[in-house]
Amino acid sequence: MQIADKYAPQQIEAKWYDYWIDHRLFHSEPDEREPYTIVIPPPNVTGMLHMGHMLNNTLQDVLVRRARMSGKNACWVPGMDHASIATEAKVVAMLREKGIEKASLSRDEFLKYAWEWKEKYGGVILRQLRKLGASCDWDRTCFTMDDIRTESVLRVFCDLYDKGKIYRGVRMVNWDPAAQTALSDEEVIFKESHGKLYYLRYKVEGSERTIIVATTRPETILGDTGLCVNPNDPRYQDLPADARVIVPLVGRSIPVIRDEYVDIEFGTGALKVTPAHDVNDYMLGEKYGLESIDIFNDDGTINDKVGLYVGQDRFDVRRRIEKDLDAAGLLEKTEEYTNNVGYSERTGVAIEPKLSMQWFLSMKELAEPATRAVMEDAIRFVPEKYRNTYRYWMENIKDWCISRQLWWGQRIPAWYLPKGGFVVAPTPEEALEKARAKAGDPTLQLADLRQDEDVLDTWFSSWLWPISVFDGIRNPHNAEIEYYYPTNDLVTAPDIIFFWVARMIMAGYEYRQEKPFANVYFTGIVRDKIGRKMSKQLGNSPDPLDLIARYGADGVRMAMLISSSAGNDVMFDEALCEQGRNFGNKIWNAYRLVNGWTADNTAPQSENNRLAVAWFEQALSRSLRQIDEDFKAYRISEAFKEVYRLFWDDFSSLYLEMVKPAYGQPTDSATLDATKHYFDALIRMLHPFMPFVTEEIWQALAPRREGESICVAQMPQPAVGDAALMARFELVKEIVSSVRNIRNQKNLPQKEALTLHVIVDGNYPAEFAPVVMKMANLAAIEPVTEKDPAAAAFLVKTTQYFVPLAGKIDAEAEIKKLTDDLKYYEGFLASVMKKLSNERFVQSAPEKVVANERAKQADAEAKIAALKEQLAALK
Repeated sequence: MQIADKYAPQQIEAKWYDYWIDHRLFHSEPDEREPYTIVIPPPNVTGMLHMGHMLNNTLQDVLVRRARMSGKNACWVPGMDHASIATEAKVVAMLREKGIEKASLSRDEFLKYAWEWKEKYGGVILRQLRKLGASCDWDRTCFTMDDIRTESVLRVFCDLYDKGKIYRGVRMVNWDPAAQTALSDEEVIFKESHGKLYYLRYKVEGSERTIIVATTRPETILGDTGLCVNPNDPRYQDLPADARVIVPLVGRSIPVIRDEYVDIEFGTGALKVTPAHDVNDYMLGEKYGLESIDIFNDDGTINDKVGLYVGQDRFDVRRRIEKDLDAAGLLEKTEEYTNNVGYSERTGVAIEPKLSMQWFLSMKELAEPATRAVMEDAIRFVPEKYRNTYRYWMENIKDWCISRQLWWGQRIPAWYLPKGGFVVAPTPEEALEKARAKAGDPTLQLADLRQDEDVLDTWFSSWLWPISVFDGIRNPHNAEIEYYYPTNDLVTAPDIIFFWVARMIMAGYEYRQEKPFANVYFTGIVRDKIGRKMSKQLGNSPDPLDLIARYGADGVRMAMLISSSAGNDVMFDEALCEQGRNFGNKIWNAYRLVNGWTADNTAPQSENNRLAVAWFEQALSRSLRQIDEDFKAYRISEAFKEVYRLFWDDFSSLYLEMVKPAYGQPTDSATLDATKHYFDALIRMLHPFMPFVTEEIWQALAPRREGESICVAQMPQPAVGDAALMARFELVKEIVSSVRNIRNQKNLPQKEALTLHVIVDGNYPAEFAPVVMKMANLAAIEPVTEKDPAAAAFLVKTTQYFVPLAGKIDAEAEIKKLTDDLKYYEGFLASVMKKLSNERFVQSAPEKVVANERAKQADAEAKIAALKEQLAALK
């Protein structure tokens, strides 16, 4: 196969992705090989590809492709999350555009629209991932609400209920008035908010006295049922034991209770108690038997229980109630106040603590083996810093509110009986059987039962993901779950360490008695080049598909890889994409150069070429070992940088220059074969990082059969190391670099062959003389026994080298340059000596600082002596 003259990623990427798919090169079935498994963090079905996805999926693809090329049976399972809150919001918005309100539809009618939306718009992101080159086994694509996953979720719910781990009860929950559903604690984001502290007057019943109470939420006075003070607070010790106060504006008489929970030092030391709308107040209410009055409708408006501000939004009421309190003389004062307020992670609105009947999963017992797994390194976190974050959360874990007041999702499999009570079962038929037994009524029909209206939290399906994608809940001993589980690596963001990672670990130990994955690689946040988090609002988040269209997927992948390391934020700069495309172009042109060489089968291999071939084998092997170490430590970015350096510096800038034949001349066949062999090895090393350009070149390197692909070619293996050869070659590089520097400094033409004199010692790499002569363009290397003051000199380790300059330079110009240099170093030495002659400095400065100044003195004196010697020789 011949490649085009110019590198145009847009012309090759779709072609090779289709080829991989057509030949099912990403498909995996259990066999005798070692499995390597990754499950994709399922993106929301509503999602579109963003830069965070680009980073996460590039890293996953690198790991999977490398495993595939290491002879493992690599399986990357793709899929989507049904995203209850986000999807329902999308469907509601779509219906509203059609003039249809959700409230006007039955549940089944709404779900029909939701499934239609999902089929039409959902899953765009999975198609977009193909553009990136994601080598997922698309035959295995799963959806958290498909039949297998849904049945798995319902069975787990029933099992945990039967074990006593799931319970139903009225509890204080985080209520999202926009989505009109409860949220788990992990779905609440706390942000610093600027508001006011309102000081309200509560009149003590039967007296003229008032008690001042400070609150940030004056609208909640509508639900006040108590006022609490600390029994040790001297300000309130004269209050009668049965004292009561009047709630401002509301007129309700409420008791004064005494509890050490109240902080005497904070504010006025008096606390209004609203059990229905504050978690701490709820606990006080439970303790002292206070009434709970829920004042909010589900949408955050005021209900009719109190008869004030009915139907008005909570924040409108806050503004209005301030005026009404002031007008009634019940507002002492207000102060500017900053505090942390919880917001819904999904809708962005302020959450409202609310008493609600919900379903909960008891977490303490589930958390214990999952905590041990991470803390005892059965599961490895990269970077390790997240272990402590994980441990803290797990040791302070709260029960998980798993019910959501939505229609899109897995409906809770609980059925209520006509005369009270309920049964839990995975199917309606099993529920009816249980209900008949519980009621003792064999005549009960399904129509007599009412299924719970709520659905399960989306995370309740995705926590089973590593098991359910292999049908391990319904069929716990099937061949696939036994082969692919536990998975190997999970690549995810640290912001879902509790939502998802911790819960998957718990599910793994509960349902497989085994970890779900061996390693968790936490990515950082993708930021712009000045450190801001990428967002639509800031307009600093490029469309990944636009970047791919401009720079090619390989270029964008390189940009993500070169700027990322585990757990550290990625400072993304579009210039890196251009650098990536340029690297693709470098690979392309290097191949075209080598492909243009011809071989003379009768020509012997020159000593220069033999040495170059021997050296590059060692350079390649050293990099292979280094890259292997990097992957073991999950230094994926460093692994890429190493192969980048190997190709650009060692192969292109050094090796190809060393063996390149004269223009129009053939090389020997041994060197050409070795060069093509190295090229093949290099692009196999590069393939996991840059799959498209490497496939194109690999196909061109040698005749290939239909269906052959670099995807499943084996990763090269390192040769036995020769440290001595590598150390000697480092001397060669220094010699060549020094001669080139002299050419540049003295304006000597690159084409002019120079002579190099050397005072030979043990650090002179005589065996590499042919390489030095070719790379430095030398006519001869001649051993000498004495310095040549008129020559340009340099030192490599202990070996002295000289480039004779007689007749090659303008003596007057050189004298002027050397004189200027001498003047500079004499001035520099004078400033150093001034410091060292100051006894106070020498005695009081740290020893290291003084030693550094003495080193500067010695260096300057050596340079001055050398410059004087050179000037004397020229004069």
